[in-house]
Amino acid sequence: MLIASAALPPPLVGPKSAAKFSPRQSFITSATDFPSFLPKQMESIRDPFARKLASRIQRLPVDLSLSGTRVMSSCIQPKTQLNTVPLVLLHGFDSSCFEWRYGLPLLEEAGFETWAVDVLGWGFSDLEKLPSCSVASKRDHLYQFWSSYIKRPMTLVGPSLGAAVAIDFAVNHPEAVDKLILIDASVYAEGTGHLATLPKVMAYAGIGRLHCLLPWWTDATVDFMTSGGYNVSAQIGQVKQKTLIIWGENDQIIDYKLAVRLHSELPNAIIRQIPECGHIPHVEKPAAVSKLISEFVRAESKEVIRVWKAPIPISVGSEEVPSSSSSTV
Repeated sequence: MLIASAALPPPLVGPKSAAKFSPRQSFITSATDFPSFLPKQMESIRDPFARKLASRIQRLPVDLSLSGTRVMSSCIQPKTQLNTVPLVLLHGFDSSCFEWRYGLPLLEEAGFETWAVDVLGWGFSDLEKLPSCSVASKRDHLYQFWSSYIKRPMTLVGPSLGAAVAIDFAVNHPEAVDKLILIDASVYAEGTGHLATLPKVMAYAGIGRLHCLLPWWTDATVDFMTSGGYNVSAQIGQVKQKTLIIWGENDQIIDYKLAVRLHSELPNAIIRQIPECGHIPHVEKPAAVSKLISEFVRAESKEVIRVWKAPIPISVGSEEVPSSSSSTV
């Protein structure tokens, strides 16, 4: 087992640590203009990282082949599209792209074309004409989004239940996925019964439940729950893409034995552990996760991209964790 430790930028924990950043990291600037489709409660969120990300959320039209309907799909588009393999960030159960409010700016700063996509049924998509939100529909939505806007093989990143979304997608659409990155993957529990035990990962800041204020949230979630949920354990051995598994050393939600099992069952995978970290490393230790993603993608890629130099060295183990006291509503 390899433990991640290296020179990293300062911790991303909100206003309390903002002064530690160099001026070029302008993403910490607080935004005041939000898309009109976000709930009005967004105005009360104080976390500058969340506010900056919220100002970038867009809705793009996606035509679903299974239902024959069009969805205005919420996402974060990259600032620039590059001639490299794009990163596409998913999120966990009943969450949104806000999970990446700390990590996405770091990945962009590292020189990656980075997308964050809300999984169908969650996030901030317009679901007034509610389509099915089953596993097949979620897969179809991601494929149609990919074929409409990304249009080339991607590195797909899935945390928690998002890892099941990523595995299901990669097995069914291998042409669309160049590599996989799975973070504290929830991939062995079958169906939806266990989902009630998964943490509402962003609730401490009020941000993670913001999408629940949309009028179709209940119906979309119930539709998914009654559809049977994800059962991907049999698909794991079919994954052809090289895969990076990232795991929080202190994950109290999913036993580390399942990380070892996942590593052994994936045909082509490496595993990295982050010390002093729980179930949501991309929120708790965003700099460590971003560094591991950068190293993995660059080690496997022949494209030449700009090398990121951290302004201030700091070890992974000493990185500060965002907490309720540093991100409040």
